[in-house]
Amino acid sequence: MKKKILFLTLPLAIIAFAVLHAQDAASLPRTDAPEGARAYIISPKDGKTVPKTFVVRFGLKGMGVAPAGVDLPNTGHHHLLVDVEKLPPQNLPIPADDNHRHFGGGQTEAELTLPAGTHTLQLLLADKNHVQHKPPIKSKKITITVE
Repeated sequence: MKKKILFLTLPLAIIAFAVLHAQDAASLPRTDAPEGARAYIISPKDGKTVPKTFVVRFGLKGMGVAPAGVDLPNTGHHHLLVDVEKLPPQNLPIPADDNHRHFGGGQTEAELTLPAGTHTLQLLLADKNHVQHKPPIKSKKITITVE
């Protein structure tokens, strides 16, 4: 009986060890943010009603915008979080999906189409590797209503 338990637990331990080390390998160093840097949404304004397709304008103070992959000091690129409850893990690249929109070309505005209803929007700046700065440079989360 003891041999069977050891036979079953040893592979599980090896798998757990491999998973933990794979997560460590996926973690990336974070780029320091300059003091006072902040992101903000220029438009639409919090609480506004917008059409199904509308433009979101991104604002940034205390830093510059550079495309993903470009390693310049005090720069980053925007990500727009749509209906996201909490920020993604800080030491991993920001996911790319319908809720985490990437603007790695250095864009400072985007046309967005959302279904009717209430939605939240928040900007999150990332470095050349799509990893959040330290501390995170994020906008206030706003709420909009889509007609």
